[in-house]
Amino acid sequence: MGLKPPNRDSLKSTWPTDKSQWTLNHRIIHLFNAYPLPPGTQPPVFAKTDPVPYLIEWRNHVWVLFHASTPLLVHQLILTLGRIQSLPLAAVVLLYSFAFNWTVVGQIRAAARLGLEIGYLDGDVHARDGVPDVGVDQVVASLWKMTGSRMVAAVLLSYDGTAPAASLLDMKWLAKLWVQIGVYGIVLDFWFYIYHRGMHDIPALWKFHRTHHLTKHPNMLLTAYADHAQEFVDMVCIPLATWYTFRAAGWWVCQQYVTFTEVLGHSGLRAYGTPPSTMTWLLRMMGMELLVEDHDLHHRVGWRKMGGNYGKQTRRVECGEGNVDWGRGVYYELWTSTFLCHLFDDLG
Repeated sequence: MGLKPPNRDSLKSTWPTDKSQWTLNHRIIHLFNAYPLPPGTQPPVFAKTDPVPYLIEWRNHVWVLFHASTPLLVHQLILTLGRIQSLPLAAVVLLYSFAFNWTVVGQIRAAARLGLEIGYLDGDVHARDGVPDVGVDQVVASLWKMTGSRMVAAVLLSYDGTAPAASLLDMKWLAKLWVQIGVYGIVLDFWFYIYHRGMHDIPALWKFHRTHHLTKHPNMLLTAYADHAQEFVDMVCIPLATWYTFRAAGWWVCQQYVTFTEVLGHSGLRAYGTPPSTMTWLLRMMGMELLVEDHDLHHRVGWRKMGGNYGKQTRRVECGEGNVDWGRGVYYELWTSTFLCHLFDDLG
């Protein structure tokens, strides 16, 4: 008898402690220390009635803006030192693709470290799912595809290579960007809501979304874990639809905010917190602000027509405002976000 093919729906994750099955993609996750839960660690477990800390909102803005502005400054430095007017398009794609991956992996590292401090939602019932043994290649490939597709789109649609960092000193541009960051996320969520709701409510479309819902307790690396059709819509169609609807000049910065939100929503961190946005005050007034727990609940109950939160409209269970410890604010550390930290950790 031949070997049975692996169950592609399995979420079993044994590979982090079994190096005998490692391939290049397993080693990539290890090299960048991009484990959602570092091997050999155990996050704290809390009852649902225990108070939760809150994510410090302004620190999220600092984190996103630091990572968004760094490649702009590097780009400008290359132009200045090289005494050149602009970079070739291919070089720009490579630079910002690296920056995009640096940011995503950095957020995974920072969230993983924070999770060891504050724990995860529903942790008293079920631990966070890991990266499936059958899905390591798909998870790593999804990161490259998301990076490549969005960066190519960004370069083709909004690239001005003559002075990438000059806008950071233009107060009018910064004021416009402040508005764009908030409006861009709302416009994107409009398109995402329509497509996402359709995936759940239209039987013919559910087959393209079911893989993403195999996990009931997702982690950051499973943000883009999906079938090819959903990957294409998530990575290309929705950002492009948003750009054509609302042509944000600061597209790169707006995308950094969106990506932060996508990864945060799959982190499962046990904290009361909203994604950073310049329009959070407006969403909060309308009762439409997104919390980490909203999308986590969507994964726990979101099969077919029981999805609850398709965009930014649900109520909270574990992170209700009456259960928040407002005396304890938490945040992502910038230092833990760098690739080199893994080398220093190993040396230590």
